[in-house]
Amino acid sequence: MTDSAVQLTALADRFDLETDRLIDLIGDGLGGVDDGELFLEYKETESFGFDDGRLKTASFDTTQGFGLRAVAGDAVGCAHSPDFSESALVRALDAVSAVRAGHTGSLSLPPKGTNQRRYGDDNPIRAQDHAAKVAVLEKIDAYARQKDPRVKQVSASLAGTWQQVEIIRPDGLRQSDIRPLVRLNVSVVVADGDRMETGGYGAGGRVGYADFLEDAKWQHMVDEAIREATVKLDAIAAPAGEMNVVLGPGWPGILLHEAIGHGLEGDFNRKETSAFSGLLGQRVASPGVTVVDDGTLSDRRGSLTIDDEGTPSGCNVLIDDGILVGYMQDRQNARLMGHEPTGNGRRQSFAHQPMPRMTNTYMRSGNDDPQAILESVKNGLFAVSFGGGQVDITSGKFVFTASEAYLIEDGKVTAPVKGATIIGNGPDCLTRVRAVGNDMKLDNGIGTCGKEGQWVPVGVGQPTLRIDGLTIGGTATS
Repeated sequence: MTDSAVQLTALADRFDLETDRLIDLIGDGLGGVDDGELFLEYKETESFGFDDGRLKTASFDTTQGFGLRAVAGDAVGCAHSPDFSESALVRALDAVSAVRAGHTGSLSLPPKGTNQRRYGDDNPIRAQDHAAKVAVLEKIDAYARQKDPRVKQVSASLAGTWQQVEIIRPDGLRQSDIRPLVRLNVSVVVADGDRMETGGYGAGGRVGYADFLEDAKWQHMVDEAIREATVKLDAIAAPAGEMNVVLGPGWPGILLHEAIGHGLEGDFNRKETSAFSGLLGQRVASPGVTVVDDGTLSDRRGSLTIDDEGTPSGCNVLIDDGILVGYMQDRQNARLMGHEPTGNGRRQSFAHQPMPRMTNTYMRSGNDDPQAILESVKNGLFAVSFGGGQVDITSGKFVFTASEAYLIEDGKVTAPVKGATIIGNGPDCLTRVRAVGNDMKLDNGIGTCGKEGQWVPVGVGQPTLRIDGLTIGGTATS
């Protein structure tokens, strides 16, 4: 029996009472509400940080606890504790029962089960010893400095998480999941004379460390980090003004995630605070634009076997050929909107309550050749990668910084630029899509999404896109 199997069978038994007694307490304590669950969690997390030629940080942490939730109408009662004891659970049940006052609802139907696993359950933290993990960081540092003499600083980090969850509903349904998660990041600083630039690359997923310890994997990551940094050494100031923009495949899908994806989450639409509220069945994007949120992809960073309410993850079409056809839902918002849960009820930990969140959100491929898309733009901007950004969910307005971008002149990609920001409105942006490439690509497994103070791993992706008439903020002087 593996370590993970031992942990799985022991999680509910961490309470100092029999399982039948535990289920009875939940059933009685959450009686007379619309929904609710006991969420149990055990998690191991470790990280290693290598900087300036030496190991600077190393950490290991374990957390465990339970979160209890009762839902009545649009009222939610939550309690949580790291103490797996009957007394703590009884106090929590007493606290959340306040939502029942004057409520006469009946318990919602339980989620339908699934036997489909979206990733393995091996514990990456225990699969390799610490020496092997530190050794790969040392090799990354040495390889980067040998690769290009202009490299002045190298930073690398390796992190892993092994999370086990179990969900017990008041109707007695029990579901469990084991979720591994690994990420490797590389960052370099290069210098040429007085000019210094940075470049970075990261990758990860719901897998073990083995793939990332292989030379070919981390060498490719170092090569890409150096390439990005050296491209910036030759970059000129970005122009400003309205331009046609081509977005590269993969990570530029972060713009789709932020500027459009959040606006398609159920809670914002139930409360009518999203720019997409009340638009189901209507055209919200150009023909050829199909957007999905898919938590069923194997081993992807944003994938889930079940969400944090026990609903199996799904491949949910949100926009179909330009028509808005669905929202991402947790159980509460789905019930209040008369919809079905979509497997998007997620929480950061047992100490947080679930809410509608994205998993892997991407735009599907179209029919256009990526090179032909670039050649179709006389003068514009080719954005290959993005850094930070800001979005207003209600209005859809966004500002994103391009970390790697190039001018397009007479249909050809020419000089790299720096300091380019892309300014627009998410819903309006969807109607300005003029070409959708046939090269859809997912990101490398580095996304983390924040909402109302909670952070969860996500995936993004898209094909090459042409979007006309976006505002570019630049620093070039005329």
